[in-house]
Amino acid sequence: MRPVDERAITLPGPVGFVLGGGGSLGAIQVGMLRALAEHGVLPDLVVGTSVGSVNGSLLALDPARAADRLAVLWAGMTRAQVFPGGPLAQLRTLRRARTHLFRNTGLVEVLAKGLGGVTNFAELRLPFGTVAVDAVTGSAVLLRSGSLVPAILASSAIPGVYPPVRHEGRVLYDGGVVANVPIRQALDMGARSLVVLDCAFPGHLPGVPGSLAETLLFWATLGMRNQAVLESHIASAEVPIVYLPGAPVQPVTPLDFSHTAELIESSYAQCTQFLDNLRVDGPGLYGHPAGTPITE
Repeated sequence: MRPVDERAITLPGPVGFVLGGGGSLGAIQVGMLRALAEHGVLPDLVVGTSVGSVNGSLLALDPARAADRLAVLWAGMTRAQVFPGGPLAQLRTLRRARTHLFRNTGLVEVLAKGLGGVTNFAELRLPFGTVAVDAVTGSAVLLRSGSLVPAILASSAIPGVYPPVRHEGRVLYDGGVVANVPIRQALDMGARSLVVLDCAFPGHLPGVPGSLAETLLFWATLGMRNQAVLESHIASAEVPIVYLPGAPVQPVTPLDFSHTAELIESSYAQCTQFLDNLRVDGPGLYGHPAGTPITE
């Protein structure tokens, strides 16, 4: 890791870090955090959705060392761990539960390792919020207190993949359905500037898909981006929003953990270059959440 850049970026506080969802693409946020730390940009509060809530909880626990701790955690993460069981086990789970293919036990193990025994929001160093969606009302729910692991599991309960989480009288699913990049929630927590760590390849769109993997990536990227584009443009009229570029687009689905090291390094390189040239001088959108198709 480089020394902190002499031209450290100054943002009005409280500075809110917004970590979006994206499954295995959450590795991108590790590179982003490393580049931000080197430029002296640290959060005063954190809010995340889905895998962003997994990464965000470790960031709120130990902001100064989060990038290093997450790099170790992600290096050991595999599809078999996060989505346990082969095709027969998936069919048995689906037949028994009827709503999902995988148990969330693997994700519980990841959280236990990463959080090191921390079980309550109150034990975190920074204010932290995780976003889920209420299956009854269809509205976003910002969880900020009480038991930590159930709240993160709720935010990460991808419909059809993981079971819903019954928590505090609600039936909750992955917040990415309605707030994959929880910009509004960070403002509600009091942020006066935002740093957005979107792992759905911000600033880029894949080309027209030519395979099943590319099709899944294209529509997942497009679906996750629309809400972020709208909210970032609205919010940037009032506060500065630094929207990090992430990694160059790749044909990696959110269930594929075999590209972790590559995603971390490419994201770090892209964000370092972006931050080296960044100057923030008031409200506005610094960066590009939207994108245009890549053509040959």
